[in-house]
Amino acid sequence: MGVMNYEAEVATGIPPAKMFKVFVLDADDIIPQILPQVIKSIEILEGNGGPGTIKKTTFAEGIEFKYVKNKIEAIDKDYFTYSYTSIEGEPWIDTLEKIYYEVKIVPSADGGVIVRSMKPINESLIKAGEEKIMGMFKAIEAYLLANPDAYN
Repeated sequence: MGVMNYEAEVATGIPPAKMFKVFVLDADDIIPQILPQVIKSIEILEGNGGPGTIKKTTFAEGIEFKYVKNKIEAIDKDYFTYSYTSIEGEPWIDTLEKIYYEVKIVPSADGGVIVRSMKPINESLIKAGEEKIMGMFKAIEAYLLANPDAYN
């Protein structure tokens, strides 16, 4: 089983500070509201929300995976970067020890952002995970575009 680095990008018209606020800073409350059909809850198990914090994401009924636990490695509000390590959960519970993720929200020329996600990952998990992550970004974008005054 090979391990490789994988990088994905998705462009959105949402300003960087707003996307970072929704996707990173306030995600525990907002993501389950935007995607209740996918995410049941995100809760802090240990820590204060900063580096070292461990969070558990519980998936909604009907989703093939039950949960994942992530440890926050770093958050930089000035440069819109966020890194975390998935330390327990599905779908890789039997195949990988952990996965390190790095997310960068980069301003684009049109006032929106390009969200870059980088991770070393088992090749067999790329296709399944990529589609779900990109769908989540697009759902957040659609919600924010439909509700421009939300989360300012």
